[in-house]
Amino acid sequence: VALQVLRHEEFEEGCKATCNGPYDGKWSKTMVGYGPEDNHFVVELTYNYGIGEYRLGNDFQGITLVSSQAVSNAKKMGWPLKEVTSGVFEAEAPGGYKFYLEDKEQVKQDPVWKVTLGVSNLQKSVSYWSGLLGMKIYEKDEEKQRALLGYADNQCKLELRAVGGAVDHGTAFGRIAFSCAKDELPSIEALMKKENQKILTPLVSLDTPGKATVQVVILADPDGHEVCFVGDEAFRELSQVDPNGDKLLDDAMAADNSDKWFAEHNRKKISA
Repeated sequence: VALQVLRHEEFEEGCKATCNGPYDGKWSKTMVGYGPEDNHFVVELTYNYGIGEYRLGNDFQGITLVSSQAVSNAKKMGWPLKEVTSGVFEAEAPGGYKFYLEDKEQVKQDPVWKVTLGVSNLQKSVSYWSGLLGMKIYEKDEEKQRALLGYADNQCKLELRAVGGAVDHGTAFGRIAFSCAKDELPSIEALMKKENQKILTPLVSLDTPGKATVQVVILADPDGHEVCFVGDEAFRELSQVDPNGDKLLDDAMAADNSDKWFAEHNRKKISA
């Protein structure tokens, strides 16, 4: 099983829910996963055409995959791997994002085991994600200052890990997203208002030309991690795997002459 392009979309202006960060130019998003978004963890890769690089913070600590195939693929390609604990290898993606590859046979349909976020106060963050957002606590280790949470046994888990200070979000702007019944969105928003928690984007409808209109509420946890809840019914229609996804991405990359344009005009892309 390999990661695959599930869909690719191009946009001429910034998203009104800041899906592409606080940038208002042309951008694209590419959904990548081991299977359909309905039942797999999926990465949304956003590309802002005028931005040359981002400064990474300590907010996103990495994604862990359980896949001996990924380890062997990396070794075959000569991709640098660092063994961080027995049988677990750290790989760095272009741009500096960390992936942790467990050298074990993939035993379930989705090898993405957990996403790790840095937090400044473990107890405060666990209270938010579990007490307010209703996640189950699977593990909590006070000594190592980490906790593992999730909504279901068969889903990707969220690991919270204390970073020993403030959380720095850099300039890359990511978020964690969950789908839920559309009817739950107003009550999520109301709970956050009642608890005086930060709501970044109140309940709003987002249009994708030619596709379903989805409703979202976007929150911020105690460290400013963005948390998006999206109405599941419309999202299932929007998130259908596009068999042309690979071709659309290839065409977009081939048509992207931004590096050449900036070089010809003796200018550098902006460093965000």
